[in-house]
Amino acid sequence: MIFNIVKIAKAEHNIGMEPIRLPSDEEISAAYDQGKEAVIKLFHQTLGNLAARLQKLEDQIAKNNSNSGKPPSSDGLKKKTQSLRKPSGKKRGGQPGHKGHTLKAVAKPDRVELHRVKECKHYHASLEEATVQGHEKRQVFEVPSVRIQVTEHQAEIKGCPSCHQKTIGEFPEAVTQPVQYGSGLKAQLVYFNQYQFVPLERTVEIIEALYGHTVSEAAIVEACAQTAKQVRANQSGRQRRTKGH
Repeated sequence: MIFNIVKIAKAEHNIGMEPIRLPSDEEISAAYDQGKEAVIKLFHQTLGNLAARLQKLEDQIAKNNSNSGKPPSSDGLKKKTQSLRKPSGKKRGGQPGHKGHTLKAVAKPDRVELHRVKECKHYHASLEEATVQGHEKRQVFEVPSVRIQVTEHQAEIKGCPSCHQKTIGEFPEAVTQPVQYGSGLKAQLVYFNQYQFVPLERTVEIIEALYGHTVSEAAIVEACAQTAKQVRANQSGRQRRTKGH
């Protein structure tokens, strides 16, 4: 099941439902301190609430004037609209004068592969020592192979000769766990699952196909939850600034 958390929050606002509540940082920390079973219980509880809310939203969206006895004006998100655009009379496709995007060779390619001539194709004589008279060039535009890059952060530990206490170097603000995913990868997880509506299982398959690394469905849900939390915080900040003016 797809849990489009950001879209659920927007739909709830539009329909007038009470905003769904996600676990706070304190509740997550408390569950972590209690152990594995508490974390699993909190995860399933949150996931269950999201699933129930999503089903309720889908049921409301599926209703229209033909299956619920409601007037056509109450169709809401399912209401069909008629385009106001009028036919232009132009043919489909690019119009005269339209700037195209034909693939063209570049002056400075990223890399060059030289294919040497070793013998004559006709007489089969050796051409190893023959002078090169020129080159025929062909360019291939390709996506380079990509793999997950792991960066290990090492904080120095030093002892003070004066007080004999140890001081540990500071990690970057975003590096909070012994092992974690970076913001770039988490952004892609949210992009595929939320913006492109790719199911959790297929999002896992896409990341594995692209980068040769397997992420868990729980990691995708967590990335989406973090993004939803940031979106709500930004929205609250904008609302406070608007009221202040």
